[in-house]
Amino acid sequence: MNSSELIESFKEFAKMKGIDRPTMIKILEDVFKTMIRKQYGDDATFDVIINVDAGDLEIWRYRQIVADDAEDFDPQTQIHLTDAKKIEEDFEVDEEVAEAVEIDFFGRRMVQTARQTLIQKVKDLEKKVLFDQYKERVGELIMGEVYQTLHREFIIIDQDNNELSLPRNEMIPKDRYRKGDHIRAVIDRVEMNNNNPKIVLSRTSPLFLRLLFENEVPEIFDGLIAIKNIVREPGERAKVSVESFDDRVDPVGACVGMRGSRIHSIVRELQNENIDVINYTENLDLMIRRALSPAHIAHININDEEKRVEVTLPQDQVSLAIGKNGQNIKLASKLVGYEIDVFREMEGEQEEDMDYDVMEFNDMFEDWMLQEFKRIGLDTAGAVLDHKVEELERRTDLEEETIIAIMEVMKRQFEEDKKSSNGSSRPQINNNAADEDNMDDLVDYSDDIDEYQETETSVAEDVDLSTFNAVIEDWVIDEFKKAKLNTVNSILSISREEVIERTDLEDETVDEVLAAINK
Repeated sequence: MNSSELIESFKEFAKMKGIDRPTMIKILEDVFKTMIRKQYGDDATFDVIINVDAGDLEIWRYRQIVADDAEDFDPQTQIHLTDAKKIEEDFEVDEEVAEAVEIDFFGRRMVQTARQTLIQKVKDLEKKVLFDQYKERVGELIMGEVYQTLHREFIIIDQDNNELSLPRNEMIPKDRYRKGDHIRAVIDRVEMNNNNPKIVLSRTSPLFLRLLFENEVPEIFDGLIAIKNIVREPGERAKVSVESFDDRVDPVGACVGMRGSRIHSIVRELQNENIDVINYTENLDLMIRRALSPAHIAHININDEEKRVEVTLPQDQVSLAIGKNGQNIKLASKLVGYEIDVFREMEGEQEEDMDYDVMEFNDMFEDWMLQEFKRIGLDTAGAVLDHKVEELERRTDLEEETIIAIMEVMKRQFEEDKKSSNGSSRPQINNNAADEDNMDDLVDYSDDIDEYQETETSVAEDVDLSTFNAVIEDWVIDEFKKAKLNTVNSILSISREEVIERTDLEDETVDEVLAAINK
């Protein structure tokens, strides 16, 4: 192979890989200088001149002319006068000789090695370019096609024909895709594994949900509405707090859309994940009430130092606050950034029966005055009386005299109720610090949350499927657990056909599992 053939073949390969001209020349120079160092030990006295367009390669060697009997002769940097005159008769001592070196001089094996080195360098450069390209695209929403389904991941081909990885643990549990299906995901991270770039996608990231909202809600894309926070239990439930920068735009209504048109497309993409869109407020008391919706909270006690909140609810509201598998309270805690402890009122309490909606006092006060209390999350007379006048004056647009007058009327109403109910008193709970006497009448419901998080009744003799990991692969066990088939009894209690349908596994795989657990 001569130099022009080598240059031409490399040029075509580099062009196919999208390598620019300066980079191509730099790679060629580096490879040929490596050849020179292997042959001569040093490349300091050599020049490599490459014309990619013409396919030309020139290697020049420069040496100093010395007398034939010169001492300390260095053949790498010096040449005897006799040898120099063979190149050109007019050369004299101390002049510099420029000698062309043909590529054939390096031998066929070394030239072939150079060719392989060129190809490898281009491949390495291609990997680096791919890594850098997708590193800048982290957080971007992409559409791809399922190319291959493996045990632990799906291989996705994007529009640039690059292979991306979607691990099963980054998929929504209800996701079911087959080869050729189109799929949307967010570029979560880019890693280098054994010098190979790995682009990892995610459908469980909160960022994925944020990007879906930006696509569906123009007001978010235009900056009229901001997403303050997103928390998710992928495939089950999510809470999204939103804020409007335009008083004319309702952030919740804009996100939901006319008859739910906008939110429904997002819910379908997330395999029917329930999404709560919440109007953000800096009023922590009100934000907690909104985050725990649909439960109605009786009292809230906030501890800013410990970042904990105690919420007290009527007994019939506790399960709503906790939610299925504890999802509602867990997501609410993450959304507001406070650990939430749930307390329930004892059955004997008359508090709820004795309380009044603030609007029931509109026969004595104007509606807008009472609406000021509702605006800050105080919907009942009892909730208003739990706050000090100074705090209410600061948080509402009401004057001190007006607040005092309203509170006096509310107090008189409760006193009348107290007399009519044979002296039964309404319990008072301070919003800033729970009174010890009153807390005795409350039941700490925090320990009961675990009961709501269990979806299957545990059986003493039952065996967890994970104990069979020596004979059943981990990814298969994961598929069973996603289908809520965590134990031997839960699997054997249903038919083989139902197991196949719920896990979406191949018949042979299910049969292997059944054979293993039946042993």
